[in-house]
Amino acid sequence: MIKVSRLADYGVVLACHIAGHHGQCHNAYDLAETTGLPAPTVSKLLAALAKAGILISIRGAKGGYRLARGADQITAADIVTAVDGPIALTVCLEQGDGVCDVESLCPTRRGWHRLNEAIRAALASVPLSELALGLPTEPLAWSSADAAAQPGGVETVAKT
Repeated sequence: MIKVSRLADYGVVLACHIAGHHGQCHNAYDLAETTGLPAPTVSKLLAALAKAGILISIRGAKGGYRLARGADQITAADIVTAVDGPIALTVCLEQGDGVCDVESLCPTRRGWHRLNEAIRAALASVPLSELALGLPTEPLAWSSADAAAQPGGVETVAKT
């Protein structure tokens, strides 16, 4: 099964909450209480997101964390990478050449690279602003089969 780690999922939850309350500073305690996540986990994730440049830390009595840039400039891939490290489906993709005993004989390596890049690109195409609001930031395209059936090619669905 291919899935995002629980910590990466929680990182997205926290980033969405912060994005939904743009301009405010959020401390770990309040975020833990609001999201229902354990405070130590929230603290760990906030530190990882800040280290990756997704959040900035504001010191002082009214300090906390806020987005380092606009929610439309932060992607799901940014958050997953900040929490879990590089997006990699196999060990050879994560650790590079020389980690697999059958690397020189592997007939699937090129395919894994294509799949890995497709997943990374998919995560990179979804901005935090879309995740936080639950609405697409751009019109949705029908599938290629549906588009082919439409006169003039690709049809889009307007946001409502």
